[in-house]
Amino acid sequence: MMDILFKQVRLKDGEALKDVAIKGGKIEAIENELNVEAARVIEGNGKVLIPGLVESHIHLDKALIADRLPNKSGTLQEALSVTAQLKPTFSKEDIVDRAERTLKMLIKNGTTHIRTHSEFDPSQGFTGFETVMELKEKYKGIVDIQVVAFPQEGIYKAPGTEEMMYKAMDMGADVVGGIPYNDTPWDKHIDLVFEIAKKYDKPIDFHQDFKDGPEGMNIEYVCEKTIKEGYQGRVSVGHLTALGALPKDRLQPIIEKMAEAQISVMSLPATDLHLGGRHDEYNVRRALTPIRALRDGGVNMCIATNNIRNAFTPYGTGDVMLTAMLAIPAGHLGGADDLPTVLPMITTNPAKAMQVSGYGIEVGNNADVVLLDTESVTNAVIDMPAKLFVVKSGKVTVETKKSIELFF
Repeated sequence: MMDILFKQVRLKDGEALKDVAIKGGKIEAIENELNVEAARVIEGNGKVLIPGLVESHIHLDKALIADRLPNKSGTLQEALSVTAQLKPTFSKEDIVDRAERTLKMLIKNGTTHIRTHSEFDPSQGFTGFETVMELKEKYKGIVDIQVVAFPQEGIYKAPGTEEMMYKAMDMGADVVGGIPYNDTPWDKHIDLVFEIAKKYDKPIDFHQDFKDGPEGMNIEYVCEKTIKEGYQGRVSVGHLTALGALPKDRLQPIIEKMAEAQISVMSLPATDLHLGGRHDEYNVRRALTPIRALRDGGVNMCIATNNIRNAFTPYGTGDVMLTAMLAIPAGHLGGADDLPTVLPMITTNPAKAMQVSGYGIEVGNNADVVLLDTESVTNAVIDMPAKLFVVKSGKVTVETKKSIELFF
């Protein structure tokens, strides 16, 4: 007896429809037709079944605060200032309320894996970090959460933060975070992050080179450090918008070095389009990392949300597919050869970056899947389909029912 049987779902365009059987939290069988009993049979009718969506860069602890103190200029500088003013006012109850509402937004939209950057500093303490760690346990079995120890205000320019970084790792953080562009000296910041990561044998995730121009970039230093420390495949960077300001002759050697270091990149278009180019009076820059060039250069390319309704990103629904849709025109990803590469940027690619084991629709893997209301894998993002069923660890966590009537 199977727990769940999906009948006649599409896994790949141009191939026969498949039956997918789930038992004990795992994918038990995939065949053109399975004659087995199941506690629940879900008729796919040719709809697309994908692995669970992966939200690889988000801030749960500062979501849903845009109405408290607005970022009127729309700049990164004011976003940082506004958020710094608000953080001391965050109570545990407030963070729990906002983070849980955000989690539910993500889960109902098909997210089964999350990497959230949870910040702390001497002025606010560990309130937000501790709260997110508790939510990680509370939502286990519904969504897998990786927590990044994130020093938003810098390490060296905020005395006491270095000690807090070590304490956060002792408290169970999954990833060591960093933000070299918001600290001085930036090279010592990067070195310390690697030192901590090696001590605890944890991966690294930097907020990296978040600016419109290429001045002061240090991604090359990160690449060299990654290779020197033997950390290939264990370092991710978010934003990296400054890379988009480089001409090809300067860009290509950096991409080659990133590919050698096996660094994953999380493009954050909802935030970067909103904050970037604010000082350009004409021919305003898109201010995105060069997604296509990085992808074509062999870099593991991901798309993520970053923030939802705060000073950095005053909108968002928790649907990473919507973020990917935004990246398609903004990043010139709508071409016939480009479009099929987008869905992996919110599924398999970030799962690789986060080193998620047992991910993907294959026999023996974890049963984390989403049934989409579309019949085309290629068009899965641009169709913006409803998530008809979300299955996490072999259990249905979300079912969407819709009824549309046309009177013509």
